[in-house]
Amino acid sequence: MLPLLRAAHLGPSVAVTTIVALLALAMDLPAYQGVVVTVAVFTGQLTIGWGNDLLDLDRDRAVGRPDKPLASGDLAPSVVRRWLIVAAAACVVLSLLAGWRSGVTHLVLLVAFGHLYNVYFKATPWSWLPYAVAFGSLPAVVSLANSPPQWPPTWMVGAAATLGVAAHFLNTLLDLEDDAATGVRGLPHRLGAMRSRLIATALLVLASAVTVLGPAGAPATWAWAALAVVVALAALALFGSGRSPFYAAITIALVNVGLLAAVAG
Repeated sequence: MLPLLRAAHLGPSVAVTTIVALLALAMDLPAYQGVVVTVAVFTGQLTIGWGNDLLDLDRDRAVGRPDKPLASGDLAPSVVRRWLIVAAAACVVLSLLAGWRSGVTHLVLLVAFGHLYNVYFKATPWSWLPYAVAFGSLPAVVSLANSPPQWPPTWMVGAAATLGVAAHFLNTLLDLEDDAATGVRGLPHRLGAMRSRLIATALLVLASAVTVLGPAGAPATWAWAALAVVVALAALALFGSGRSPFYAAITIALVNVGLLAAVAG
């Protein structure tokens, strides 16, 4: 079971699902709707992760990725295909149980664009686009599952989309060399590690600023304090050494998620 979960890219899957769960709590969704929409998103993320590793199997084998269970032989492709079908069926059913508006938004803007990234966008200069669309749709997936369904404010969609593009740059930084060796050239690969780190940090700060300044009225004191923490972490992300810039950027992303959930409420 552990290799199967690793092949699903469990870390990113849980991260996206956690954002949805926090938004569901912040938007006061009924418990049933909150659970359904959260599990629907999780199953959708599983299909994207498994689909990615199935598509990348030959490339991962070529560069000898020991962290990929399919490439290392710890997991059979047939097993992953079966579980992908099960997860896809559950995703469709759960998405529609959350309400047709939320369900269609989830299946088209989050799940479909995730698979389009795997199939096409990943190796193009537009590799950031599916992340912007998918993350930008997260507030809508949740708010449209509420009673009554509501479209989220524009600033929230913009902040989530910006966070998504930053996540793309951060996620790709870890695999730049392996991807380049197998011909994958998304936007971060074309820009290089240094510029990608700079862009990711700038986007994370921008997402934080939009979240704090976007809602009507004056920001609360705690929101200003959180923004100050983000700026300090951004300095570490830009000028730190070793692994500290990456961890600082990840921490900013976590602060972003917390801000988004807190302000959404």
